Amino acid sequence: MMPGQIPDPSLAAGSLPSLGPLAGISATTLTDQLKLADFRQLGTMLSPLHFLGRLGKRPLAIKTEMDEDEERRKRRREKNKVAAARCRNKKKERTDFLQRESERLEMVNSELKAQIEELRLERQQLMVMLNLHRPTCIVRTDSVKTPENEANPLLEQLSADKK
Repeated sequence: MMPGQIPDPSLAAGSLPSLGPLAGISATTLTDQLKLADFRQLGTMLSPLHFLGRLGKRPLAIKTEMDEDEERRKRRREKNKVAAARCRNKKKERTDFLQRESERLEMVNSELKAQIEELRLERQQLMVMLNLHRPTCIVRTDSVKTPENEANPLLEQLSADKK
């Protein structure tokens, strides 16, 4: 068939090139529908874009720009999704680390408290032993030094004897 030639009505629309959505409709049926049809309803079906197909430059460019924008959005969403997952994992690791560190420090603290209590008991025992030893020990008054808040019975006795 030559360009610009009217097709034979017996041909089906599907046998004509570039009629896409009209494929399978006979030409006479199509012609009758076009005569009686409301063109607003057929507007989308008979859009010039359907007939242009891949031959038109602008519709292809619009589609390509839209596809590129959509592809960019998809890539950005995917990168954001990966970054968010990485951030969540980092936050979880940090939380786990802090939890383990807190437990470790609590154990160290309880061990130190136990050690303080042991040293306090040992100090008390040493004080008792020293006080038990003092009556039998001869001590010069200038060499005896005790903490100021503790009473030293030996020093008190020696001081009283000198007076």
